[in-house]
Amino acid sequence: MSTIYLIRHCETTGQAPEAPLTPRGEEQAQRLCTQLFDLPIPHLISSPYRRALDSIQPLATALKLPVAQEEDLKERRLSAVPLDDWQDHLRRTFIDPDYTCPGGESSRIATKRITRVVEEALQQHDGSILVTHGNLLSLYLHSIDPTFGFEESLQLKNPDIFKVTRIQQQTIVEHLEAF
Repeated sequence: MSTIYLIRHCETTGQAPEAPLTPRGEEQAQRLCTQLFDLPIPHLISSPYRRALDSIQPLATALKLPVAQEEDLKERRLSAVPLDDWQDHLRRTFIDPDYTCPGGESSRIATKRITRVVEEALQQHDGSILVTHGNLLSLYLHSIDPTFGFEESLQLKNPDIFKVTRIQQQTIVEHLEAF
């Protein structure tokens, strides 16, 4: 049996890769540290986006662990151009995994990215924490449980925690309450 924890980052000031956490998000990161501190955590892996790194840094400091940055945990790019009806496009990507907006990344490609990281973590670092973003996390959850779709993705919180357990070839996902 192998277990990892997937975390959606804390509240942020924006969507740009360099966007910091809000003051509330900084408090959430401290509370996340307190909640996760007693888990047997050997490895921390994060999206390179600042909001993800800042979300896990208090725990990294408390545990005296480095945070490995993983490019494949960065947020999925829906489109290279602003879309007024972006939620309609996002909904469509849950139905058609190959649908791509101009300059965007399909759900299939984004799901492959996060799945690779999760699989490696499950094999190499039992108990690891991976910090990522809402849409990418939703796509991964959808790949395991097709009933987790667009509407469920809208219910994710900042932060949010999922425990992923692999028992032989079966993957079990539990939604944990943050604080």
